[in-house]
Amino acid sequence: MKCEQLRERMPDVAAGLSEATAAESSHLASCISCAEQFKAMQETMALLDEWQVPEPSPYFDVRLQARLREEMAKPQAGWAMRWFRQPVIAAALTVIIGIGVGLFFSQGPRIHNSQPMLAQNADPGSAVGDLQTLDNNHDLYANFDLLDDMDLQQDVTANP
Repeated sequence: MKCEQLRERMPDVAAGLSEATAAESSHLASCISCAEQFKAMQETMALLDEWQVPEPSPYFDVRLQARLREEMAKPQAGWAMRWFRQPVIAAALTVIIGIGVGLFFSQGPRIHNSQPMLAQNADPGSAVGDLQTLDNNHDLYANFDLLDDMDLQQDVTANP
């Protein structure tokens, strides 16, 4: 038997809710760590069995109810602040939402283009323009080379 298996059943055995099996008893006899833990658990369970719950004072409920009535009868301090605070928070949120909507619509139309921008400095078709286009779009063109390499590999594997 493994220590983990015994430790799962140890609280029940130590409390006397179930009897230890022969395998558990032999493991407790051979494993010092489990035996010490089992002994400590038995002592703890014995202390818990002896423990008496203290009785509350006979007038506890009466005093508690009286104290609750006193607290409920006290005037609510700060009612003026609560009355003032709610409209101020509502006005502040309205202003923040208004500013957000204004900023959103004041940006103008947005163009979301997934293709990279071409070089605008030189004439397209000129040597300088072509070099700038290659520099600006290097990542895009590198992916084309990878696609060409993949096509060549597929052709080689398909036609040996």
